[in-house]
Amino acid sequence: MSDKKVDKSSSNKKSSSAKSNNVVDIFTRREVKDAEANKIIRIAPELDGLEMLYSNDANKDKMFSMKILCWALRQNGEVDAMVPWLTRLVPAKNLNDPLNGHWEGYYDSKHERLFYDPPVHKVVELEGAATYFKDDEPPPPKSVKEKEKPVAQVMQEIPDCIGTHVVMSSNAFQTITLNQVTSWRLNDDGAIQAMIADNEKIGNTPVLPGDECLYPAQEDNSFKYFFHHVIANKIKSGDPDAIEAFSKLIDK
Repeated sequence: MSDKKVDKSSSNKKSSSAKSNNVVDIFTRREVKDAEANKIIRIAPELDGLEMLYSNDANKDKMFSMKILCWALRQNGEVDAMVPWLTRLVPAKNLNDPLNGHWEGYYDSKHERLFYDPPVHKVVELEGAATYFKDDEPPPPKSVKEKEKPVAQVMQEIPDCIGTHVVMSSNAFQTITLNQVTSWRLNDDGAIQAMIADNEKIGNTPVLPGDECLYPAQEDNSFKYFFHHVIANKIKSGDPDAIEAFSKLIDK
């Protein structure tokens, strides 16, 4: 996470498009319910270093940047940039927290370009992959009882390319553990899970996406927060500023 000064007046130029009252499936062109329409059906890792820009009320004259984890295609054809933000993986445009940040756009640092819509090449990639795999059906769940919740099936898994870490604590932050996220799994229900390694089950190294030792961090009762690797490393090294910021976070 780093700060970049950008003309904030340009954020008023954010593009907007009129939305139809009817939500349509991108494949069948039939109307679908809102919940189904918003379901994520495909993800693509961000491999060119594109970033999300955000501001906060404590630093009104600055903008900050965060690496985008991936781009997500929804059933209704919308594409969002996804970022690990505190306790969740969220669409960048949904940031609207007076303390922690407001989305201001996207940034291509290589070309020093500010933009507000998903890049065309990522939209094409996602739509092409979704079309290619649209006939894939998840395997039937193994021996699911009638009244049990169906077991989510993994539809896709991508590596974490931005160094995401999770903060774990089972004793109210008296002690913490920082674990690196290896990959992210997209389930057939549209949920995206951060996969971390169970150290007792590691059989081969390096641990790669799909390894049997991986499990969803969000399902661990000791999971607390996501952190970028820069912040995680500062906490590991005992950096005073990072420790102070983390202390303020857990005191909220």
